[in-house]
Amino acid sequence: ALFCSDELVRTRWFSRMGSSVLIVALLCVGSVVGSSDGEEARYDNYRIYELTTSTEDQLRTLGELSLSSDSLMFLEMGRKVGDKSSVVVSPHKLADFAETLANAGISARVLNMNLQSTIDEERQRMMGRSGGEFGWTEYHTLEEIHEWLDKVATQYEQVELIEGGHSYENRSIKGVKVSYKSGNPGVFVEGGIHAREWISPATVTYILNELLTSQDPAVRNIAENYDWYVFPNANPDGYVYTHKRDRLWRKTRTPYSGGCFGADPNRNWDFHWAEQGTSSRCSTDTYGGPSAFSEVETKTLSSYIASLKGKIQAYIGFHSYSQLLLYPYGHTGEHTPNHNDLTEIAKATVTSLAKRYGTKYTYGNVYDAIY
Repeated sequence: ALFCSDELVRTRWFSRMGSSVLIVALLCVGSVVGSSDGEEARYDNYRIYELTTSTEDQLRTLGELSLSSDSLMFLEMGRKVGDKSSVVVSPHKLADFAETLANAGISARVLNMNLQSTIDEERQRMMGRSGGEFGWTEYHTLEEIHEWLDKVATQYEQVELIEGGHSYENRSIKGVKVSYKSGNPGVFVEGGIHAREWISPATVTYILNELLTSQDPAVRNIAENYDWYVFPNANPDGYVYTHKRDRLWRKTRTPYSGGCFGADPNRNWDFHWAEQGTSSRCSTDTYGGPSAFSEVETKTLSSYIASLKGKIQAYIGFHSYSQLLLYPYGHTGEHTPNHNDLTEIAKATVTSLAKRYGTKYTYGNVYDAIY
């Protein structure tokens, strides 16, 4: 997440929830939005721009820019004319970037004059945090999140520690199962698959805490009538790397040839792999890996999910930025058999968010909404 606006989360629903509508309250915490191995990455004088297009030609220009240079990092790409795009621009590209925008007539405004200053401020807040209870006013390290999961598993008899897999650097993909009674349908909740999206694990742990502690009757209803399989950090190596070396790192940490590291675990699953929105260049943030399930994280997590066959009714993945609520498919414009159900749920969720927080989310199947 980049700024504290209600940036949620792309939410993927792979199965129907029956007649129930699952509405999740979302957390907004201020944050910032990679690089590879070596010294700690810095982003001194990197700027963040918000761009607005008014013609199809301008939209095509942005698409070409997104593929032209590793010195431009698009955080959000507008899908149609009038949509806003956000991009991080390195200092040595500022003049060329400004010239391209001027020639194309693309409207731009600066959101952040020095990205490193924002990163430093965030780090100072974390360093100044007093010890004590786990909370949601500042971000936590992987170690702190895992310690909190251990604690709730000890504190609540309905909570069982589970392991969804492991990472290339042999870190656990640790989670918990929350079950109040046998026979409940299951909901799988995953966060942090993109390492730099710190709001995602924070949101997932917040939801877990609500499932355990909230006295709201609506929350108690869904907490106690579904089994919850909750994994805050599906990409633990990447998450640790964002805390220690590069705040903007997004991928896994698997080493590849040419000094390149990592693949995008969200684009590494063995389902129509590398068909849409995936790069074949290892240096890019959307690199899908050399093959499906090349990443230990996706392969082991997939095996765990397969072990739950017949138990899981919904899979929800949390991301940050863009304010999108998405559901299948992403590889084709064809609709899933339960498309109407998913659309009804998404519409109800987006309407509730707008009514309560005044936020505006776009919803739809991935193929139509993004590609």
